[in-house]
Amino acid sequence: MMKKTKHIAIAVEFFILCIALPTIIIYFNLGFYMFFFLWSATAYCAYQLFYVGDENFAKDTWKWHQVNKENMKPMLIRWVLGCVGMVAFLYWYEPSHLFAVASKAPFQIIMIFTIYPILSALPQELIFCSFFFHRYKIFFKTENTRIWASAIVFAYAHVLYINPVAPILSLIGGLIFAKTYAQTRSLALVTIEHALYGNALFFIGLGIYFWSGALA
Repeated sequence: MMKKTKHIAIAVEFFILCIALPTIIIYFNLGFYMFFFLWSATAYCAYQLFYVGDENFAKDTWKWHQVNKENMKPMLIRWVLGCVGMVAFLYWYEPSHLFAVASKAPFQIIMIFTIYPILSALPQELIFCSFFFHRYKIFFKTENTRIWASAIVFAYAHVLYINPVAPILSLIGGLIFAKTYAQTRSLALVTIEHALYGNALFFIGLGIYFWSGALA
């Protein structure tokens, strides 16, 4: 009975965090406050992981030893190919945005490179990989279902930008990040990977689809 009650509580939590909260942000056009919601969710997930959850998991969340040549080499090759794909896509889709911010506001790009990994990439990966894989494995039994579920929820969280580019790119990115996490269980490695793609995205010019100002 207690196990069933716990499963129901976790299902309600999943609904609130992964469906209800993004829907409220989208419906009420609250994208301007997205960092407040992001870090509030991060604080909750971190509390559940590090203070309520499995002690052994909390001790070995980062897994820095996975940041090694064996894992970084294919990751960087994949990233370079991804960057080429992003440039080609933006050149086809909206060439006027290509490298626009980098050329017109280089200081802004430097600021993004500095703060994005900590303020955005890290909390997202803690929520959508570390927390998601650990907390919701009772519902998503296999690695493939967890990867797809994580990526879909990650993409839905980016619908708030009210344009088709953000959720589509987020779905692709979510699949890449979730697969990396599934293979390594390293928050450090997947945060680095997310930061690489995120910084490249803003440098290339696709960041216009990921500001709160892009909301309708």
